[in-house]
Amino acid sequence: MSPKTRSRSARREAAREAARTEPRQEIHDGVIAWAAQRNWVICLLLAVGTFALYSPVLGHPFIFNYDDDGYVLENQHVQAGLTWATIKWAITSTEYSNWHPVTWLSHALDCQLYGLNPWGHHFTSVLVHVLNVVLLFLLLQRATGATGRSFVVAALFAVHPLNVESVAWIAEHKSVLCTLFFFLSIGAYGWYARKPGVGRYLLIVVLFALALAAKPMAITLPFALLLLDYWPLGRIQGWGEPSEDEQGPQRSFLWLIAEKLPLLVLCAGSAWVTVYASQQYGSMRLKLPLGARIGNAICAYAMYLWKGVWPAKLAVFYPHPGMGLAGWKIGLAALFLMAITAMVWIRRKAQPYLATGWLWYLGIMVPAVGIVQVGEQGMADRYAYIPLIGIFVMCVWGFADWAESGELTPKSRAWAAAIVILFFTAFTGDQIRYWKSAADLWQHAVNVTKDNFTADQNLGAAMIMSDRAAEAIPALQDGVRLRPQDASAHLNLAGAYALSGHRQEAIQQYETAIPLTTDRQRLAGPYDTLGRLYEQTGNYQKAIVSYAQSLSIDPSRASARERLAHAELSAAIREVAEKPSGSAYLRLGLLMQRQGRTDDARSAYQQALKLDPGLTGAKQALDSLK
Repeated sequence: MSPKTRSRSARREAAREAARTEPRQEIHDGVIAWAAQRNWVICLLLAVGTFALYSPVLGHPFIFNYDDDGYVLENQHVQAGLTWATIKWAITSTEYSNWHPVTWLSHALDCQLYGLNPWGHHFTSVLVHVLNVVLLFLLLQRATGATGRSFVVAALFAVHPLNVESVAWIAEHKSVLCTLFFFLSIGAYGWYARKPGVGRYLLIVVLFALALAAKPMAITLPFALLLLDYWPLGRIQGWGEPSEDEQGPQRSFLWLIAEKLPLLVLCAGSAWVTVYASQQYGSMRLKLPLGARIGNAICAYAMYLWKGVWPAKLAVFYPHPGMGLAGWKIGLAALFLMAITAMVWIRRKAQPYLATGWLWYLGIMVPAVGIVQVGEQGMADRYAYIPLIGIFVMCVWGFADWAESGELTPKSRAWAAAIVILFFTAFTGDQIRYWKSAADLWQHAVNVTKDNFTADQNLGAAMIMSDRAAEAIPALQDGVRLRPQDASAHLNLAGAYALSGHRQEAIQQYETAIPLTTDRQRLAGPYDTLGRLYEQTGNYQKAIVSYAQSLSIDPSRASARERLAHAELSAAIREVAEKPSGSAYLRLGLLMQRQGRTDDARSAYQQALKLDPGLTGAKQALDSLK
């Protein structure tokens, strides 16, 4: 065959091959393009729906008496914006029991953009939550290829009422910000898993460091990555087939643990800094026996699950039960958790997502469940923000498998998912409205919890700030009942009594609070107010003593100095009216002279000499005025 013949033959063969492959390639490309377009539509739907649900918070104020003051309203570093001084402070600060420079800088950026307009600060939190919802969908869809299931999990994460606290509370912006970097770290890990390399691994390290610098809750990321190695990535050698979408090499379990060692070093550093910051700030002051902490942790695990299913009576603060937790409750909760664990173990091969979801919930909750007690809460809705995703995966994938085996139609599955999502959406809409003011938020907490000292105190403070002091009294009385040896409880109740005109009751509470107060510097204000109350009731001698005590603590307190002079003068006027004498008029004259009332002072000295002509002090004082 001549070269020209061979050339023509080769061209014809190439044309036939192209004819066979091009339609397939076109179909493949078309499927990819359709899937990408569908995912964009889903992302847009999730973003718009989430933002619409949370849009009411844009009109809400700061919660001035629950960390929003310290994080923004009274924080001069944050209010300065993104200056070098603010950056230096953010990197070195351990205020509020955390080292979280990324969070501080995010708040500073909000102040630079929006000032102290709460709308902008809420907008940032809602926007980051929207990004988290979209990222969760994309991560699950990319790792599993299950678009419908991934959408439902992301939708549940978007609308679940337990997440309201993380989004609607400006001071808790750190939770949504930490989750953003947490999800980005997982995305980088999926990229690394497909084709391991140093550059890809360094990206994981950087994103993980940013997550830790937003909130130490991210410390559980290495554990979460190991769970994802099991399912859905299938990276553990001998434990199953690799994911069709993640065709990276499988490794032994020990190798995968060693792979996480650089991340574990960051975890160790974060844990040390967090404990140090908590001790410095005093957040670990609630000293409870280990048994009480473990018992509360077991019950909290079960309670989060219950609230995940029936999210009623959610509160911004749940008091720690301490030693009062009934043994039968701990036992019942432990049996419930063990039953789920046993079921997951039995089904680990047939339904590996159950093991990943359950261990995700149990493991990621560990830093916040209270074994190491930070703060006085027994549990908190915000702690479930990331952990509950594991439960969503278990339920959605489990229901989908059951529906397929039971030949439930796609339409029926869609309706079931829609009903559940709408159910949680309704609860979330209701929960958001409680954040419209501090008074509403704490009133709701008092209504849905029992013996909640923190809620009582903060409700009282919110009502006082709203010029509703009389309404604050019942809540503050309840606080005194719960902690009769707490000086702050008595001081707050005294303030409410004073503002509402109950002077004797206010005096009684101040007199009770003062001996209980260990920090004397806190008493300058109470002594000043107590002096006013005594003065208003005509007890000038005790008023003088109270003002003097206030000035001994804070000599620069102008109000106490002015009121002291007025009380002394009033006491002198009463004395000369009730028991006129030369010495009484002398004291009155000296006080009037001190205030610049020369004519009145002269008259008092003259009256003193009239009653007691031999009173040398009165004569000398009178001569000094000539």
